[in-house]
Formats: sequence, C-alpha cells, structure tokens
Amino acid sequence: MKKLRLILFTLLVCFCGASCDVLDVAPVSVITTNSFWKTQEDAEGALNGMYVNLRNVSGAIYTLGEQRSEVFEGGIYGSGRNDLFLNELSGDQPHHPDWSGFYATINSANLIIKYVPGITFKSEAVKNSILAQAYSMRAYTYFVMTRTWGDLIIRTEPTETSGAEVTIKERAPQAEVFALIKSDIEMALTLFPDNNFAAGRSKWSRAAVNTLKADVHLWTGKRMNGGAADFTKALAAIAEVEKADVSLLPNYADLFEYANKGNKETIMTIRYQDLDGASNNQFWLHWIIDSAIPANIDAATKALIQPVGGGQGLLVVTSLVRNQFTEDDTRKKASFHEIFTYDAEGKPTFYTTLSMKGRGLLTGGTRLFLSDIVLYRYADVILLKAEAKNALDQDPTEEINKVRQRAYGANYSKHVFVKGAKQANDDAILKERLFELLYEGKRWWDLVRFGQVFDLVPNLKARKGQDHLLLFPIANTVLSLEPKVKQNPGYN
Repeated sequence: MKKLRLILFTLLVCFCGASCDVLDVAPVSVITTNSFWKTQEDAEGALNGMYVNLRNVSGAIYTLGEQRSEVFEGGIYGSGRNDLFLNELSGDQPHHPDWSGFYATINSANLIIKYVPGITFKSEAVKNSILAQAYSMRAYTYFVMTRTWGDLIIRTEPTETSGAEVTIKERAPQAEVFALIKSDIEMALTLFPDNNFAAGRSKWSRAAVNTLKADVHLWTGKRMNGGAADFTKALAAIAEVEKADVSLLPNYADLFEYANKGNKETIMTIRYQDLDGASNNQFWLHWIIDSAIPANIDAATKALIQPVGGGQGLLVVTSLVRNQFTEDDTRKKASFHEIFTYDAEGKPTFYTTLSMKGRGLLTGGTRLFLSDIVLYRYADVILLKAEAKNALDQDPTEEINKVRQRAYGANYSKHVFVKGAKQANDDAILKERLFELLYEGKRWWDLVRFGQVFDLVPNLKARKGQDHLLLFPIANTVLSLEPKVKQNPGYN
C-alpha cells in the first residue's frame, strides 16, 4: 500500500506540473493510465514530476557522495552526523539515506518510458527529448545507487500494482546494473535531437549524458575491470561534451552565485528556486546564523552571515582539508569562510566554517538556501579527462594546468603541473579534484574510484582490507519492506 500511495502521489505531482487549470484536476482516486497518459501536456507534466523526485533525493546524493570522506567533521551544533564522519555505520542510523526516494525517481522515469511512446506529439523532437531525459534519469539514479549499495533490485517497468510478483524482488548483481546503466545512456544519446541545453541547464541534455557516460566508464574501468576499453570510451564521451556550449568561467567564485545559475560552466544541476515550493537544500547544514554567532568575531564575518533567526553548523571542513589549500588559491575563499573568535588580546581561535558555494538568496533579511546542487560542470569534465588520459598512459598536463590557471590567476606560474610517474599524476589529479569540487558531493566517490579511501580518510586507515566499508549498509526500514533483500556483508 505504501508503494501504491507513492505512485498516486507522483502521478498527482506530474499532473499538476502540466500547465492546467487546477479546477480541472481529477480526484486522486481516478488518476489512472486511462485518464492521464493521453497528451503531450500529460507527458510534460510527468517530466516535471520526475525532476521533483530528483530534487527530493538531492540531499541524499550530497550525503552519499561526500560526507564519509575526510572533508567534514561535526560542527558547533552537536554531533548529529558523526556516524557518517566517523564511518560508524549500521542499518539503524537515521542519517543514512535509504533507497526508497531513488526508486521513486526511477519509477517516474519508467512511467515515461512506458507511456510516452504511445502519445501523439506536435513534434517528434520534443517526444524524443522527453524519452531521452527519462533514460538519462534512470541511468544516473542507478549509478548513484549502485556506487552506494552495490547489487540492486532492477526495475525497468513502473510499479503500478501491489502484487508480490511485481513489488518483491531480489537484488541483481552489480554487473547487470551497470549493463542497464550503459544501455540507458546509449539509448538517451540516440534520442536527444540536438546538443542544446534547456534554460537553466537543470534538465538532462546530450552533453550531460556524455558527462555521465565518462563518469560511468571511468568507474567501471577502475572498479569493474573494464580497463583501457572503458577509459577510451570515457575520453570519446568527453570529446562530445567539448562540442557543446561549455567553457570555464574566468572567475571561480562566480560559479556559485545565485544570480548566475545556468552559466556556461554548468552542465547539469538540480534546480532550487524561490517560490517554487522547494525547501532549503543541504547547504543549510554548513551555516551558523543569528543566535549561534559569537559576539567576539570580526565585523566582516558578521556582515557576511547576516541574521535570519536560526542556525545549523552541523558540517565543518576539517583542518586536514583546510590546510591543504594555499592562500593564493582563489578556490579557498570561494569555497569556505573560516570563522575565528578573538580573545581580549586579539588572539584567534578557530570556530567553524561556512560554505561559500551554497549561500543561496538573501531576501528581506532572510537567507533562503536555494542554491542549485551541481551534478556536473565543465571543470569536473576536464579533470575526468585528465584521469582517463593518465589511465591510458597519456599526458594529463594540459587538463590539470587548465584548471590550475584559473585557480591561481596571477600566481599560476608557481603552481604549474609537471608530469611525473603514473601514480604521482593520479595523486595530483585526485588532490586537484578535492580543491576544485569541495562541497559538490564528489569526494567519497572519487576516493573509492581512485582506490584511496583507506589511505586518505583518517578514521579508515586502521581498517584497510575491510572493503565492505566502501558500500553503505541498507537501511533496516528498507529491509523490513523487502523480504528478498539481504543486508550488505559486514553490516549484519
């Protein structure tokens, strides 16, 4: 019944997403395949609903992609997420995302894939674009999930009944999951009518899917024994991305300004917008505000924060990471702001950090944390290219220096990358990704892909060889609903 309620809710969201008069909306009890999947407007409404589902798991994507790494520690507002920072995981922890929201997103995609082919459109290009976005979404969602939990239940048909033969399934091996991901990517690429971006760059596009393709093949090349064949496919996909309207912005800090969403460096984001019903995104967890502000901090910091009547401060960048940035790296101040308190003699004591990438919108004295969640941007692609080239024993110098040149500006000559041995190059690429993509939900997955988790995460160094820790446990709430699903090894 829980799954049926979820389906009905999703369909209602989709139906209301179309440009329709709310008075014409049918009661939930009669929104069925017989009354809904009829027109182009229905399909476009369903597409909007699919992106709402993606936004609903944006916090989970962010958590899964970064919070187990060496980047964060508990903040001034308590230890609510220390189980993640300390890698003390179990199926009972409330802060561990479960996979139900991801399957809701997949179900939205499956509905589109099933029913849109039977709808008559004013334009075949629009129809194909909607189908391409659904295949893209399904591929991306399964990619997030399999990196997190390994083997997965594969659902390629929408769940429209509560029968056990439909709802109760066993997990398929991870190799089969990746086969579906790659198949969906290729299907999407054949369907996109052109290489253009939608306004705001918050919907799947050919360039975004080629970026996903490169990401997937680098993962399978390194983690699934795909080797040179997969690295070569990753490079080919990146070459296609480079044909799109993408470029590095001259100023790193401009990437994350609320007024600069959808800029030319952006490839795919999860959109947050004022007055569209979106709640605060995960960057809220990086801020202290108003009552949490100590009196003895500098005026510039007080002006930066601006009071809004509450605070979180749950996520603080560790000194291990902060101290790796040089002061002439423009990405430091554009990524986080260090807050210090001062004693009577002016001696500073570190207090906390604020994320400068997710400041959101300040309106009427209130800060709304509605910055977009960036899934892919061009600098990420450039460093993926460096990684693929190095894996193929090619020279990654051009790509690394392209990113560094913007980062260091006038001081670039002090930071020019010079090619070394293959492992040294990989180490440099991984560190560059830390500096470039901090706060963007990439670090944990980067560490896993490069095989550096047990070397670079301090609380995991003594646990080398316990490879089950590379996956998350499956939430007990999921296990209670999925009788054929067993807990991941090592978490029983």
